Amino acid sequence: MSVDSVPEAQTPPEAPQQALSTAAARNLATTTKSVPQMQEITSRWLLRMLPWVETAGGAYRVNRRLRHTLGDGRVEFVQEGATVRVIPLELTELSLLRGFTDTDVLTALADRCTQRDFTAGEVLAERGSPADRIHLIAHGRVSQTSEGKYGGRTSIAVHSDGGHFGENALSDPDARHDSTYTAETSGTLLTLTRADFAAVRDSAPQLRAQVDEFDSRARQRQNKHGEAEIAVSAGHVGEPDLPGTFVDYEPHPREYELSVAQTVLRIHTRVADLYNGPMNQSEEQLRLTVEALRERQEHELVNNREFGLLHNADFKQRIQTRSGPPTPDDMDELLCRRRGTKLFLAHPRTIAAIGRGFNAYGLYPDHVDLGGQSVPAWRGVPILPCNKIPISREQTSSIIAMRTGEKNQGVIGLRQTELPDEYEPGLAVRFMGINEQAIISYLVSTYFSAAVLLPDALGVMENVQIAAPVRR
Repeated sequence: MSVDSVPEAQTPPEAPQQALSTAAARNLATTTKSVPQMQEITSRWLLRMLPWVETAGGAYRVNRRLRHTLGDGRVEFVQEGATVRVIPLELTELSLLRGFTDTDVLTALADRCTQRDFTAGEVLAERGSPADRIHLIAHGRVSQTSEGKYGGRTSIAVHSDGGHFGENALSDPDARHDSTYTAETSGTLLTLTRADFAAVRDSAPQLRAQVDEFDSRARQRQNKHGEAEIAVSAGHVGEPDLPGTFVDYEPHPREYELSVAQTVLRIHTRVADLYNGPMNQSEEQLRLTVEALRERQEHELVNNREFGLLHNADFKQRIQTRSGPPTPDDMDELLCRRRGTKLFLAHPRTIAAIGRGFNAYGLYPDHVDLGGQSVPAWRGVPILPCNKIPISREQTSSIIAMRTGEKNQGVIGLRQTELPDEYEPGLAVRFMGINEQAIISYLVSTYFSAAVLLPDALGVMENVQIAAPVRR
């Protein structure tokens, strides 16, 4: 038989349908459906852990004892190719120049700063050596070490971009370095010698007055926190003259004004009238909108430049990791800078890096019960996730530690309740009307802020390396 004569395969006829199909039956069935889901919703531990204080009048004033040590800030720079210059107004971050406003004098000082590049391992200043200049770190990491009481080298701090050391050399001709400063990485710093500073000071009467005022403040008795000392006598016998004293306050206390997060929710009347079963469309739209506002509220509490935690941490409460990744020693350094630390906040990826750092030392973080949920902890202080803490391009992030509550002189949240049309505490939903397109509008607003009552209530570990090491 030839190939052309092979009979074609026959397709069997379809069997007749004997029952109603499931696809057709679903047209008459009521489906079981979930409420609208939202991936943006997080645990929002910061909002849950902050003690919220009622803020009448929309502002909260923080009164503190008068502090004489107002400087010790960070200095910023501008870069033009390989050339780095200090921004003149940024010199006022130095305690000696804090509050100085003459831009011409500041520019003259900035022009006398000399750039110096350094390499990893280079000793920038030796302990006990004469200090004749201030060093401003434009880029890089510098470790500060000293000698222990029983010999050996002890680590005191790690300085990075914007830090400085040797400021006392500008006004004290007999100044000496009390620590050794060693470069951990390559980088750049700017130096200003005492001779150059004196040349500008001698030609600027206003700068001489600034230095004299600073010296007079330095002679006033202070406690270890820089506050005006309260004179007290103890252990005396007989009838000696007791010291007189008073508690001075900051003349211009800071006020925190409530910030606002708002949006306009729009719902078509046809949707609100006809499609409200089995769930209310207006309520679901409002629920998701409120969730988004709460997420933005937490983001602002962390990142806002006016009141956000990352920007309001005192410069003396900012530390650097010793080697990059977080270690138990770094966590202890952050913890010991305040009494009664209530919690740590870190990005989830940073928490993973903390676990890796602890494992490298053969340790594992403890766990504590927090509202019925087990969370990792260090020294009994919970480490809570907060994905609002940013991660840089260099895969570094920050860890926040804080004490909370008014009675503890810690960090508090600010809000005002009993608002008109209040939907939740501190959050209002106001009806705005119906437009000509039959769309209903609601104004959803929440008012909030945060206040740091004492500088040591809030600390930040910066430049924490969170990228996992490459294993070969």
